[in-house]
Amino acid sequence: MQIGALVPAALTLVCKRGRVVCAGIPMSDIPIFAYADLWEERQILSVANLTREDGTSFFEVAARSGLRAVTETFPLEQANVALDRLRKGTLTGAAVVISPQADAASGNHG
Repeated sequence: MQIGALVPAALTLVCKRGRVVCAGIPMSDIPIFAYADLWEERQILSVANLTREDGTSFFEVAARSGLRAVTETFPLEQANVALDRLRKGTLTGAAVVISPQADAASGNHG
């Protein structure tokens, strides 16, 4: 299967107001698909590749602007809870799943 063919398939799986994001991969053309698959404000987005310098500049601007990320962390064993909350739309911000190794390395033991 060509990569572009995955886009319409993914579009049928996202929730209302969901997005299919195409990022950082070589892609074939996206085949024709039914307009109904975009219904309920679904979107197809592409993300341009950027350099490390672009990323660094973005974070500098974000820091000056007062932009703050909102996250909620979950231990790895609660990953399914995070997914359920994501599907239900009950998360505020982004879910971050922490592996036991990362948790131990951070010194967070509680």
